[in-house]
Amino acid sequence: MPTAGFQALGFDFDAMHLPSSERRGGAALPSAIVCPVAQALVINLADAPARSHPRRATQIDWEPEGEPWPDTGVNVQVMQPGQPNCRYHSEPVQEDFLVLHGECIAIIDGEERSLRQWDVVHCPAGVDHVFVGAGDGPCAMLMIGSRRLDEPHYPVSELAAKYGASVAAETDDPDVAYADWQQEPWEAVPSPWPLGS
Repeated sequence: MPTAGFQALGFDFDAMHLPSSERRGGAALPSAIVCPVAQALVINLADAPARSHPRRATQIDWEPEGEPWPDTGVNVQVMQPGQPNCRYHSEPVQEDFLVLHGECIAIIDGEERSLRQWDVVHCPAGVDHVFVGAGDGPCAMLMIGSRRLDEPHYPVSELAAKYGASVAAETDDPDVAYADWQQEPWEAVPSPWPLGS
């Protein structure tokens, strides 16, 4: 897409090429820089919109609110020690994960595994999973998933419950799975990337 196309979407193309410290000024750029899937997108992770929730990971997400990309979901989630990224669940499609920073615990099909920077997790369709921050600081994870079918399943897991990540009763309804978490709102925050800066 030519530069004019980016500017029409609200991109400040010149600012995108400044060093991150000059570009951000300590805060994330407005969410207007996130564009629909039909448009090309070039953005530094430090400038992407982020949102925080008291019970789960901070999400750095490029998709416009209410307009998810139809084919593939891509985001980075930052978990503090002991904080889950979501509820323990499975999807009817493939998901893949890469630890970018720090350490976390993966609960995969009822088994706990320790992960560290650069570990990759591949979850074929139907694999129950959740990630929980571990170690002495934040953990950042790149998360990529197919959107061909949006039909999650939330089983009860005693292991995930130790981290506040299990549902109380099995369900296929995300609104039911997250009912208690929805009482606390998401909050727009500056991108936490790069971590430790």
